[in-house]
Amino acid sequence: MTRNGQYDLPAFTLVELVIVMMIMAILAAIAVPLYTSAASVQLKTAANMIACDLEYAKSMAMSTGRSYSVVFNDSNESYRIKDANDNDVNHPVHIGAKYVVSFANDSRLNKVDIVSANFNSKNGVRFDYLGAPYAHDDSSDSPLNNGSVQLRAEGNRLTVRVEPVTGYVSIE
Repeated sequence: MTRNGQYDLPAFTLVELVIVMMIMAILAAIAVPLYTSAASVQLKTAANMIACDLEYAKSMAMSTGRSYSVVFNDSNESYRIKDANDNDVNHPVHIGAKYVVSFANDSRLNKVDIVSANFNSKNGVRFDYLGAPYAHDDSSDSPLNNGSVQLRAEGNRLTVRVEPVTGYVSIE
């Protein structure tokens, strides 16, 4: 107790407060770019996944001699790989599961939106036994003129393209 009957409480000096504020500013400067870049990392990951799965469907078609398709659903941010009979194929890694990828249900990719999937005005692409691309569910069986999947995550955009004739898959 002091002379006035009050207690002496420890206090912070101005120097200590400035040091704490500088440490907080440094931590914020490190954390903010990490948070904002999460969407761009998810976007690149999603584009790579789609490109790999398109290549997977193409290689399955070429190795089995039967058509395989990748069908997109932009309203629920998902896509699936289907066989020649339009049935979902089994996932090669997750035994017992169908090959369905949902960005909305995957916390690692939930910032990514499938803006559009356009393959000759259809929502999917089918590869024949030579790896040539066609629009999924196209009764005319005309070759693919153009094919792309547009992805977006917090203002960033990427496009996965499937080239006519060759089925070459690229990311722009």
